[in-house]
Amino acid sequence: MLSYALRRLMGLVPMLLGVSVIVFLMLYAIPGDPAQMAAGPDAAEEDIAQIRKNFGLDRPVYEQYLIYLSNLLHGDLGVSFRTQRPVSTEIARTLPATIELSSAAITIAVLLGVPMGVVSALRPRTLLDSAFTMLAVFGISMPGFFLGLLLMLLFASQLGWLPPTGRGGLTHLLLPAFTLGLPFVASFARITRSNMLDVLVEDYVRTARAKGLSRRVVVYRHALINAAIPLVTLLGIYFGRLMGGAVIVETIFAWPGMGRYMIDAIGQRDIYVVQGTILVFAAAIVVVNLIVDILYGLLDPRISLR
Repeated sequence: MLSYALRRLMGLVPMLLGVSVIVFLMLYAIPGDPAQMAAGPDAAEEDIAQIRKNFGLDRPVYEQYLIYLSNLLHGDLGVSFRTQRPVSTEIARTLPATIELSSAAITIAVLLGVPMGVVSALRPRTLLDSAFTMLAVFGISMPGFFLGLLLMLLFASQLGWLPPTGRGGLTHLLLPAFTLGLPFVASFARITRSNMLDVLVEDYVRTARAKGLSRRVVVYRHALINAAIPLVTLLGIYFGRLMGGAVIVETIFAWPGMGRYMIDAIGQRDIYVVQGTILVFAAAIVVVNLIVDILYGLLDPRISLR
């Protein structure tokens, strides 16, 4: 297991290198001159030229990339045009809020979606199964921004139970976490139901029942564990969607996370902030997929990681 993890970590190096190239080239894909944007609309040509020199924008592209890559290896993501602060410092300030929101959303998705899928599989083609299926379709079909506005209108504006925006205690977290997590509740419920229906007819499940084991032991100790591997796969695949959804949800609820920080930077054409936040998002997705691969072997020893 350790050797496999080390090999996979070494394999991440070229992948992250490719991500760094794509992120760097965003500097030339975004319309406008970054130096002009940093200097302001009324800046003199001499000031713009000085800013371009200070940030190395007057050098050839390959030199700029080598400098960018060297800075990355030293943990330097550049300096924000707007605040004149290191981007790494700003990301370190906003990243905990994004991790908090994403963790709450995925916890809601697992705690609600998996039991719904298990119950639907144990009672197929019943009224309860149909109700959960309709809820799953609703959750997958509802756009995140529209769901967030509906929840804000109901629970914050009409009922006054929860604060509409900002970050604070648990009450501030509930609305954005449910907005971000509800589509994943539906996905986890559907996949759990499908996998459980397949597993419940396997021979080892019938053998466990024939031995006189209780239904709870058969379902949760034998069936659900074997049905969990596709759920782990789903978690790795959906992590990227979760990060993308966090960008929208943080903007709607004024959540001070990295997604909202990136959106503000895009509006201001703060290219180094955009580069840094996208690079962190990409690195997080790559690491999570590595963790998912390692979890395969822990959940099912039959899976070879050679």
